Amino acid sequence: MSRLRTSLSVLLVSAALSTPSAVALGNAGDPVSMTSGFYVDPASNPAVWARANPSHPDAALIRSRIAEQAGGRWFGNWSGDIKAAVTAYTSAADAAGKLPILVAYNIPGRDCGSHSGGGAGSPAAYRTWISAFAAGIGNRPAVVVIEPDALAQLDCVPAAEKKTRTDLLRYAVNELAAKAPNTWAYMDGGNATWIDAAEMARRLQLVEVGKIRGFALNTSNYYPTADSVTKGNAIRGALGGNAQFVVDTSRNGNGSNSQWCNPAGRKLGETSRDGTHLSATLDLLLWLKVPGDSDGNCGIGTGIPAGTFSPVLAKSLITG
Repeated sequence: MSRLRTSLSVLLVSAALSTPSAVALGNAGDPVSMTSGFYVDPASNPAVWARANPSHPDAALIRSRIAEQAGGRWFGNWSGDIKAAVTAYTSAADAAGKLPILVAYNIPGRDCGSHSGGGAGSPAAYRTWISAFAAGIGNRPAVVVIEPDALAQLDCVPAAEKKTRTDLLRYAVNELAAKAPNTWAYMDGGNATWIDAAEMARRLQLVEVGKIRGFALNTSNYYPTADSVTKGNAIRGALGGNAQFVVDTSRNGNGSNSQWCNPAGRKLGETSRDGTHLSATLDLLLWLKVPGDSDGNCGIGTGIPAGTFSPVLAKSLITG
């Protein structure tokens, strides 16, 4: 069982967080108050690399600046038995009294077939997968971001399949709301410039975002946090003020140069923590994308497949 924590007013730094505002949204309990900071994934790609390459000249730097910071664990069609994988991850975090960050990334037609293409093989397979994902969390506290880009990329989905995609995302929302009562779940809502706020709010309403905590912005992107806060509040307003949001700050330290795929000159952003110092509507700043993991065979990551860790990419984010 999860351990109830009492240090709600204490500001925690680095991999820790302070308590976001207690807004009664969806059916979820408050996973932040049940834990004492974020869980640092011991099996993240940068952590595995640092352990395997202790003599590398950048190993200590990558270990301290990236591998020892809390970030998201992404789950998809590479995860094997998804219920077992999620159970193992959330159980390890729970045993440590920490809050895990999970990203569900297995929607059919993922990434419109681009660098991160793939996903479940059919709508039925996805429903089975996401149901098992939610069951794997159960009553343990967690933060979940649901299907990065899936709503923002709705325009690339064939017309006959758009409803199928929104139906699947609505199913994911309902499964997490029903099976993971101590999870704050957020549907991905694109980034600061991608989809108009009113249109994104319409899409979020289609998937019944009101049943979960809210939505996520800037996943795997580079826009400044302030831009995401402005966009988040615009979306929230279009939703009637009934949603909170989170922002991915893993790589936005230098902002965006309008490129999204391994652009040069980017930098690590603020580590995972409470976000209410910036806006009462911003629950959390999160490292969702794992810094150093490639966006694909592009930019300064040419030749590095999507999701593959590169110490060169990692160091470039450390030094900016």
